[in-house]
Amino acid sequence: MFGLPAGILSTAGHRPGKGAPRAKVHLRRFAGPAAYVDQMTPVRVAHLTDQHVGKVTPLSVQLEAVAKANAESPDLVVLTGDFVCHSQLYLDQLTHVVSSFRVPVLAVLGNHDHWAGAPEVKNALRKGGVEVLTNQHTTITLGQQKLQVVGLDDAYTGHADRHEAVRGLRRDIPILGLSHIAEEADGMWADGVPFVLSGHTHGGQITVARLHELATGRLCGHRYVHGLYGSRLVGPDGKFPGAVYVGAGIGAAIMPLRMGDRGRREVTIFELGVAPGSFDEHHKEQAPLEGRKPSPELQARRAQEVIDKRARRERNGLRNQPKV
Repeated sequence: MFGLPAGILSTAGHRPGKGAPRAKVHLRRFAGPAAYVDQMTPVRVAHLTDQHVGKVTPLSVQLEAVAKANAESPDLVVLTGDFVCHSQLYLDQLTHVVSSFRVPVLAVLGNHDHWAGAPEVKNALRKGGVEVLTNQHTTITLGQQKLQVVGLDDAYTGHADRHEAVRGLRRDIPILGLSHIAEEADGMWADGVPFVLSGHTHGGQITVARLHELATGRLCGHRYVHGLYGSRLVGPDGKFPGAVYVGAGIGAAIMPLRMGDRGRREVTIFELGVAPGSFDEHHKEQAPLEGRKPSPELQARRAQEVIDKRARRERNGLRNQPKV
């Protein structure tokens, strides 16, 4: 019999006791979509995103996040991109971090991974036992339950191909989507993927006075900044509209400062196959921001940046080769 962990109802409001070390990584817990309840036996999924392994985020924080996920005894861990921070200097550390999970791990890449070198980041992840999904889906068996997981490559740098990723999906097996960029969820819902996990925004990092919605939403144009958006319930027309969760992430690429509840580093647990409303959650679904799509010119510049960075690495590699 599936049981929620003891104390689940108080998770959102938990505070460490006097003298206890203050947690750097916080735990949030949500149910999955209502559509999964009749489709599957319950499965627990731990979601982490934006590790940005490197000098900006201490290794102790990375390992605390892994330990927090492992302590929840998940059936599956999913990671939604930005594993590195501007360079390939910490790939061995990345391998060490991801190899510390105790259950199967599936992942997709983010923009920083492409900027630093996607093949090298993928190799580091695979050495740590992680399966990287690149515009494809896989079916994983967790206990007696099958789960289809769709993984989009990074849309920010122009590498996502949703149509390729969903090709051949079965409608009789539950589907979970992974995408570094949450706005890709709109299209994934239309393709039959009812629940998507994402990252990229770091939750805005500074969420006091809703600054995250101003900076990441209005200025950067994101519709989805942090937390649950859409609906996990079947609509009055009998259709399932879809939901997306944007994680606040573990690391940072530039500034490590985090302020406000929504900006905290987080590990998020999803109880798939458990009905929304079965236990207390950190927050309810929320309406998306207005957002705006990047222009074709901006998309082209982002794609070109990946090419330019790769060429620069190759030139530096040739320059640093020993002379014969």
